[in-house]
Formats: sequence, C-alpha cells, structure tokens
Amino acid sequence: MVHMLDAAENASPVEAVEAVTRELGVALRARSIAFLIADLSGRALVRLAQVPLDGAGEGRRRDGGEAATVMPFDGGPAEQALRTQTVQVVARPDGWMVLAPVTDRGEAIGLLEMTLPDEPAPQVLEEIARTAHVLAYVVIANRRYTDLFEWGQRTTLFTLSGEIQRRLLPGSFTCEGSAFTLSGWLEPAASIGGDTFDYSLARDVLHFSVTDAMGHGVASALTATLGVGSLRNSRRRGVGLTGQADAANTDVAEHAGVSGSYVTAVLGRLDLRTGVCALLNAGHVPPLLVRDGDTRALSLPANFPLGMFAEADYRAGEVTLRPGDRLVVVTDGMRERNAASLDLPTMLRSITGLHPREAVRALADAVLEVSGPTLADDATLFILDWHGGHSEDRRTSAGADQARASTALPD
Repeated sequence: MVHMLDAAENASPVEAVEAVTRELGVALRARSIAFLIADLSGRALVRLAQVPLDGAGEGRRRDGGEAATVMPFDGGPAEQALRTQTVQVVARPDGWMVLAPVTDRGEAIGLLEMTLPDEPAPQVLEEIARTAHVLAYVVIANRRYTDLFEWGQRTTLFTLSGEIQRRLLPGSFTCEGSAFTLSGWLEPAASIGGDTFDYSLARDVLHFSVTDAMGHGVASALTATLGVGSLRNSRRRGVGLTGQADAANTDVAEHAGVSGSYVTAVLGRLDLRTGVCALLNAGHVPPLLVRDGDTRALSLPANFPLGMFAEADYRAGEVTLRPGDRLVVVTDGMRERNAASLDLPTMLRSITGLHPREAVRALADAVLEVSGPTLADDATLFILDWHGGHSEDRRTSAGADQARASTALPD
C-alpha cells in the first residue's frame, strides 16, 4: 500500500491512476489491469486507462492523444459490481477477471478491472477491494488538477449552459453518513433548464437544496448560478433556512440579467441528532415522504419563488423523520407533459430496496422511458434515506456500507 501511494504522489496527476494500478498489477502478477470510470450518464463505464503487464491484450491507451472506450451497462458482472458494491470474479479463457468497486462514502467512482493467471484466494480479493478503495482517494485527489477524468466521463459534448450547470452541482452525487444516505441526479433537457441540487454536511446538521431556475439555456444557467451562489454564501455564513431564502430572493431579484427571472426551490436542514428536518418550499414541487410503504406529499407553508418579489417573506415547516423513512425532492421536469404519466408514488414504492444511488437512476430511466430520449425540461431528483444513529460509527467495507447496498439491479 505504501508503494502504491508513493507511486501516485510521484506521478503526474494525469498518470497517478496508471501508476497505482501498475504497482498493484506487478504485485499480483496480473496479465492486465484497468481503471473503468463511471460515465456521467450513469449508464456506462469508460475504460480510461489500461496497463497490459505481460503483453496480453492490445491496451489502446493513447493514439496521438487520450483514448477512452465506452462500455454501456448490459446487466453483466461489471454493472453488478458497481451497483451492488460487491467484488465480482469471472472465469475467462485467458485467466480470472476480477472487478472491484472503486468507491468512497457510497460514491461509485468506477471499477478496478484485472485479469489474474490463477483463481484468486479470498485474502487476495480482500486486498484488491482495499486497493480499489485507495484508488478512489487517488482519483478524488488528482481530478482537482486535470480534466482527464471529467473528459473520460463525458460521452456527449456539453453546451455552454450545460458546462455552467455542471459546475453548480456538488463534487459527489452520493454520500453515506452514519445516520443517513443521500444521492442526487440530474437528467438534462436538450436545452438546459436550470435545475440544480446541492448538499453540505456540518458536524450535526445536513443542509440540502433542490432548485429550478426559470427558462432554458445560458440565461437559465446564469440565474441558477445566482441562486445557488447566494444559498451557499449565506449557508457558509451560518444563516438559517429562512435567512438563506431571504438572501437568495434579494440576490436573484436584484442581479438576474433577465427581467422577471426567478428560482423555485426546496431548502432543507436536517438535525442529525434528532431527525427533525426543517423544509422551506419556495414555489416548488412539494417534497415526498416514503414511510412504511406509503408515499405522501408534505404540506409546507406556501412561499413565492426566489427572486419573484423582492419584498417577499419566507416561512419553513418541518417533519420528524423516523428510521426507514425516505425523503424525495424532484423538479417539475419529473411531472410535466409526458412525464406526468409516470406513477411516481407506485414507482417509489417499487424501489424502496434500492440504495439512493440506484434509486435516482431508476427514476431517471423511468422518466426517459415515458418521455422519450429528449426531455422538454430538466428532471432532477434528490433522495435522502434516514437511518438514525448519528452518534454511531458506519460499518463499511472498501468505501461502502454493504447493509445499505442494492441487492438486485433495477428492472
């Protein structure tokens, strides 16, 4: 492990992952080894770096530049390993293929794939799983310095508005804590609709938001930037929930480049010690609570969207979460036009066994199925599972809590 960390630090950020996988491959006498990064669509893996170690395979790493091979999910071992967070071992004519999730705090960054000459013993698989966890930290640390990983994850080109919107999202779409698990997802429209989600963890409090700026394209993305920037600024100054809404309302009203611009939002503040969740709805789709197999919309004080009226006042409500509860916040792209035919309460009941990371993607797939491949508006989802036990330590294996992982793939 020390040699792998030294290799990562001594290599350039672009070469760090390859340096680590090479060290591991040599130690295990692997015939080939590769890091597969999760595509931004959530529906594929991308072979970003491959290091053949004994001549096996062609290892198309570079040909006048970077090379990446997209591998769409097909329900096979790679998808199973990523979604269920378990190491998969597959017998092949050229040896034994091992697929280990590269994960940190539930964020499925990708897979470590290697081919070994002999069937790996259990202790070898444990070492591979630990190394894959270390690799997650190598990726997280080095992607700050290079576009390589972001480039590898993009199987479609981004517009300017898409680029702006991407920068407004949190660095990780998934987070596991001792008392909660959360995940967000944004399925963009052909013309970006200004949706965002965000969260931040304090010592005993979880802050989160889902926002939807009016309009489409660059103007909508810029309005979203104002809203998210204001909310983050006031949150980081220790301002309460209604104060955050007040500040964002003023900032959007005063600085939006398009007259009449506004942002709908759901803002949340969860006390991790008690499960009491304060919620503020600013002209947004009501949050949903899934409890004991029943789904209901939460009744909250009505407020105007942020930026619609500079003199507006804001009020919050609250709900006390129980262990096993699931809180769901969506944008109106999940309910508009053809998407309205999706029976969301029934769908939410059918995916209660899925980790939020898989649940948001299952919902996004369902929306695409009923609306077609091109959405008229962004569809954004944020799912928060409440487990209780904030004072307890997590029980993890290689970056994931196995008790919370999905046990089966979504249909």
